[in-house]
Amino acid sequence: MIPHPSTTQRSWRTSDFDFELPPELIAQHPTPERSASRLLDGRTWPPVDRTFRDLPALLQPGDLLVFNDTQVVKARLFGEKSSGGKLELLIERVLGDGEVVAHMKVSKKPTPGTVLRMAIGADGQHAFTATLLGRWPDADGPLFRLRLSGDPYTLMERHGHVPLPPYIEHADTPEDAQRYQTVFAKHPGAVAAPTAALHFDEGVLAALQARGVHTAFVTLHVGAGTFQPVKVEDVRQHRMHREWYRIPTETLAALARTRRDGGRIVAVGTTTVRTLESWARTGATEGDTDIFITPGFDFRVVDALITNFHLPRSTLMMLVSAFAGYDPIMALYRHAVQQRYRFFSYGDAMLLQRAT
Repeated sequence: MIPHPSTTQRSWRTSDFDFELPPELIAQHPTPERSASRLLDGRTWPPVDRTFRDLPALLQPGDLLVFNDTQVVKARLFGEKSSGGKLELLIERVLGDGEVVAHMKVSKKPTPGTVLRMAIGADGQHAFTATLLGRWPDADGPLFRLRLSGDPYTLMERHGHVPLPPYIEHADTPEDAQRYQTVFAKHPGAVAAPTAALHFDEGVLAALQARGVHTAFVTLHVGAGTFQPVKVEDVRQHRMHREWYRIPTETLAALARTRRDGGRIVAVGTTTVRTLESWARTGATEGDTDIFITPGFDFRVVDALITNFHLPRSTLMMLVSAFAGYDPIMALYRHAVQQRYRFFSYGDAMLLQRAT
């Protein structure tokens, strides 16, 4: 039996979602093959240690796997102010007409109207400029709105760097450009990968199809806020970041068909969960979501979840605890540490079912 979930009526603290993680378990590189990663089957207790290639046999014909087909862009850009001060931009969102929203790392924040020289070459010349327009989403917002001197997507592809998470310590490489991206990435706009989907390769997808498991796609452009630490102890006081999502009509039809025929809806990754459960609450198939899922949340769509192992004290730890139960999740994480699973974006995966 899975350990019985704690009552969801308690007041949750950020420290409730903490755990000890040896630093050497933080994966710095992907496995040589995508589907060679490990899979912790947490649907029963004790859990079962598997490999990701076992996944098709764990699902049933008629189940629906829902993926996030966002594409990670090379959103990290380096430049300098006219004074020569170095700076770094992380493009969070492309607004249109050459405008973007970005995080900025710089010793002294420039004022609106400042023209930043970006992608400085060995000859000291810049490849393009970024003009600071102001803060975003309002005058006191935490992000910066800028206008680039060319198409943002083209400039990022030519001059940008893969926005690896802060816990990956090496500079981005050609391997990262390939492996920090799903095999079905389609719509550019994410600054972080939907990491649970990184384990899928053509072999696993073919085996799923042969098994009679159906697939569908949503798009949620993962923002840098996914790594934002929770700075308050009372979970209810945390302000969730916003991310844009869209659910196509064919996915809505697949969801309805799966429900009608008695299949299960299996979300690949927490971003897919957030997308589907946002739609279930608002009816909106496109827009921004700041849904914050903590224990006690009433899941209306997702029956099972494939996910990586998340950071201590993070909103994603809260989400999986809400989904599978707080005590089961904490027990599964203790098991994962003891069995030397690899953690975070390039790490291993787990399979969970919704607590009843």
